[in-house]
Amino acid sequence: MDTVQLALLALLLGALVGAAVTVVIVLALRARDRGRAQDGAGLPDGVASVLAALDEPVAVVDASFIVVAASGPAAGVGIVRGEVLDGAELRALVRQAREAGAPSAAILRIVRPGPGRDERLLSARASMMGSRLALLVARDMTEHERLEQMRQDFVANTSHELKTPVGAVRLLAEAVESAADDPDQVRAFALRLQAEATRLANLTARIMNLSRLQAADELSVVADVSVDEIITAAVAAHAVQADSAGVGLIRGGDSGLSVRGDAQILVEALGNLIANAIVYSPSGSHVGVGAKVDGGMVEISVTDQGIGISEEEQQRIFERFYRADQARSRRTGGSGLGLAIVKHAVQRHGGEVRMWSRPGRGSTFMIRLARVDAGDAGHGRRKAGKSKSPKSPKSPKPSKSPKAGKTAEAAKGERP
Repeated sequence: MDTVQLALLALLLGALVGAAVTVVIVLALRARDRGRAQDGAGLPDGVASVLAALDEPVAVVDASFIVVAASGPAAGVGIVRGEVLDGAELRALVRQAREAGAPSAAILRIVRPGPGRDERLLSARASMMGSRLALLVARDMTEHERLEQMRQDFVANTSHELKTPVGAVRLLAEAVESAADDPDQVRAFALRLQAEATRLANLTARIMNLSRLQAADELSVVADVSVDEIITAAVAAHAVQADSAGVGLIRGGDSGLSVRGDAQILVEALGNLIANAIVYSPSGSHVGVGAKVDGGMVEISVTDQGIGISEEEQQRIFERFYRADQARSRRTGGSGLGLAIVKHAVQRHGGEVRMWSRPGRGSTFMIRLARVDAGDAGHGRRKAGKSKSPKSPKSPKPSKSPKAGKTAEAAKGERP
């Protein structure tokens, strides 16, 4: 082996040894930094206590991007004490502040680690704490962005929905004026004008009810409410609508149950479910309404034998102004707010709404509320009537209800 080959071999061995030494030094420094992060060494006095009291994601990062200290909420955006700062965007922000020697801020979208891998919107700011440490303050704006998007959608949808009846009223008013010499035409246009005005009034009232439910932190009226009275009132209010549609209303389930809340809001919520079930049920079918106990919860179910809802639409039916069947909603005057009102009304009572549906087999909507001990109140089973109940895993056992009077107003329901 000549001298040139020996020199090249020595150079190669030297490079390998140098690389190995560099790796060992880097690993040692990282291990030292991790140890310091775990021990909190090098932090100014009081910083750890301040971070522990904060309710926003805040972290102190060293020169190796190791998180030396962090507040509790920081873990929610992937910032973990003793680990390398997660996210290339956050590391770039810290690096920019370190290189510029001045605070640096940015709006970032990061993917939170974990099974869901959901995206978060952060307003982040990095500034130096001495020559080695950097303070990273992040504000999670994901929920704020979602609420702002909901507000914009609500305003846009409301404006769009109001244009239809308002435009119809204007056109009908012009038609009445042009047909002033024809009494029959005037009467026909006047009836349509009344229908559009009623639709506009109902839409406005629903928007106001939904806004009130979303804005209020607590219920204004809270008392023990009989579930039997809620069902009776809701069924009676929609008896005329059911008779006009040729749909039978049958009751079943447990009696003597009580929940705590606002009776008027609960009656309206249940009434929306009944109205929807009637609208989406064929003539000659039945809608079942009943209640049962499930542990410490009361389940109030409304089951129909209607067209059902596809799995894709089930993800959106509780959205404001969403309609699964646009054509049917236009015919019935539906606004697409009924189920949104149900959702927020039940949530305001600390409960939840569940559903089961299959296209062509009908749907079951279930309101679940915490049960209130009714003392010595009866807790029996109603006897089933001759009418068959809708088939559904959650359907209540039906029984014939007393025939409601026809003085109640026919309510137009809608399934979004």
